[in-house]
Amino acid sequence: MTPIAGGVALNLAFGFSILTVFTLFLHTRNGDQRLFLTGQRLALGISFFVFLATFILAFQLIQSNFDIDYVARYTSLETPFIYKISALWAGQSGSLLFWLFILSVYTTIVILQNQRKHNSLMPWVIITLVIVQMFFLILTNYVTNPFKPTDADFIVTNGNGLNPLLQNVTMAIHPPTLYLGFVGFSVPFGFAISALINGDTSPLWIQSIRRWALVAWLFLSMGIILGGWWAYRELGWGGYWAWDPVENASFMPWLTATAFIHSIIIQEKKDMLRLWNMSLIIMTFTLCIFGTFLTRSGVMSSVHSFTASSLGPIFLTFVFLIIVVSFGMMYFRRNELKSPRKMESFTSRESGFLFNNMVFVVLCFSVFWGTLFPVISEAVRGTKITVGPPFFNQMNIPIGLILLALTGIGPLLAWRKTGRKNLIRNFTFPILTGLSTATILLFIGFRGYVVISFSLGAFVTATIGTEFARGIHARRKKFDESIIKALIRMVSKNRSRYGGYVVHLGIVFMFVGFTGHAFDDEKEFSLTVGETDHVAGYTFELIQLSEAERANHYAWISDLRVTNQEGTFVTNLHPEKRIYFHNNPDPNRRQPHSELDIYTTMNQDIYSIFSGVDSENGVAFIKIMVNPLVRWVWVGGFILVFGTIVALWPRKD
Repeated sequence: MTPIAGGVALNLAFGFSILTVFTLFLHTRNGDQRLFLTGQRLALGISFFVFLATFILAFQLIQSNFDIDYVARYTSLETPFIYKISALWAGQSGSLLFWLFILSVYTTIVILQNQRKHNSLMPWVIITLVIVQMFFLILTNYVTNPFKPTDADFIVTNGNGLNPLLQNVTMAIHPPTLYLGFVGFSVPFGFAISALINGDTSPLWIQSIRRWALVAWLFLSMGIILGGWWAYRELGWGGYWAWDPVENASFMPWLTATAFIHSIIIQEKKDMLRLWNMSLIIMTFTLCIFGTFLTRSGVMSSVHSFTASSLGPIFLTFVFLIIVVSFGMMYFRRNELKSPRKMESFTSRESGFLFNNMVFVVLCFSVFWGTLFPVISEAVRGTKITVGPPFFNQMNIPIGLILLALTGIGPLLAWRKTGRKNLIRNFTFPILTGLSTATILLFIGFRGYVVISFSLGAFVTATIGTEFARGIHARRKKFDESIIKALIRMVSKNRSRYGGYVVHLGIVFMFVGFTGHAFDDEKEFSLTVGETDHVAGYTFELIQLSEAERANHYAWISDLRVTNQEGTFVTNLHPEKRIYFHNNPDPNRRQPHSELDIYTTMNQDIYSIFSGVDSENGVAFIKIMVNPLVRWVWVGGFILVFGTIVALWPRKD
């Protein structure tokens, strides 16, 4: 009975969505406030029924109700509790319901936040959000229903279980975080569409969604970083970013959203770039839906994506409608969107922001083209051309370094125009720092993009340090404060500015980590107990090879003793070779998996993979990678998140 209630809840939500759009549209025609209040309550009703359906599916997953096809496919009796919860977004229909659930949470918050303000914008904001809800309700009701009964003529006593790669704590956090970012851009998009329909080209809609855009960007950033962390610690290939199509699907809206967040500062301060900002938020939301299409349609070959399904054409149709309707309205309002002011100087902060935005968009197009080219090639020529990391690295590393340079240049420019004396004064110390760093690196023996990346990192760090030092000095001179007090007061008075600088510092740390990839070293070998092998100046000795049977898998556990060139003990590593569903009588259902182990420092990671075992002869097949500076990526991610929280933290009035 309960699964039927879940299906009924989704049906009722779809019915309420039709009523909501109809009621609010009538309100926009005749201005009857009663219709507006009714539309708001109907919209809240949609969210209520979506919440109910989601909780019912989660309960069925926990209870292992294998009469539901989705539960039988993605859980088993042996699946740990936390992964029964995360199974909610592990499959196609469940993940679409989860997308809808988060959108309903956001819609509810928007309605409750704006009950007594933005009266001219809110009707069309709600209509826009409900139309997006309606699209996902069509999918979950009529295309891929998560409450579909199991199609079997016998009683299903156990399910398939969750993919071992997804049985990782990070994968219980990464998809929801990423979804919170993806779905979050629906709100700024809704306000943008409402502003277009109402012909409201004032900064009001920008002011209404600035915090929403930052929150969505924060979650999307965290989701991407957590995805890299999961890939690095679980997939066993030694990297955290492979330019996989689905990785690119999350990266593209991040690029345009980053450009948007920078660009709206100019519209707020100078009432410029109206048309550009509208284009950026439309592109960002469209790319979020397009990214969902890439993941769910099976059109791209990816470790992340689901199998081929009928969703592809439906998603593409929705993406096409978003583009046509949104940019059609922009064209209709093009005269109102023209900014009254123009750039006054090439050496102004406004031009710096605009150039920064253009580079972000170029990078996004580069990733977009590399991602879709294999599909286009197959459709046109009948042959699928693989576009791998070499293409993306060759195209995007130079663009990324330009962005890193602009991160340092922007804060040194003044609004409207930067005079010659100010240019010399502002740029002297950062440029000297960057050149000094380059000279030292060249003297040591580094070459190529390694020198450029580290030098630009030093340049940006010097810029950020200079900005903080100037602000602290000014406050101490004016208020006679201590350095710590001046720093705290300075940041609290202008949190968006200095929070942004902290984010830029996090980006520098991440670039240092990315550059460390140039020094990676690896080796594969086999060992029996007591044997040793050498990689990158380290000696690896197999001390012990043991076995263990656990709740949902069987494991061979290696004990590797690691020493350095001087023979000093460094650490013990314990990578495992596991067989999930090992008790299943069907050998094809048993799933092998390598559980790696990593010894990490700020300088480098020692990354160990137990790739295979010859249990009869006691031979372990090991792969070792020594990856320099990887921890800088994760530390940079923490700094980025901290800086965004600082920028978001509300000021005390």
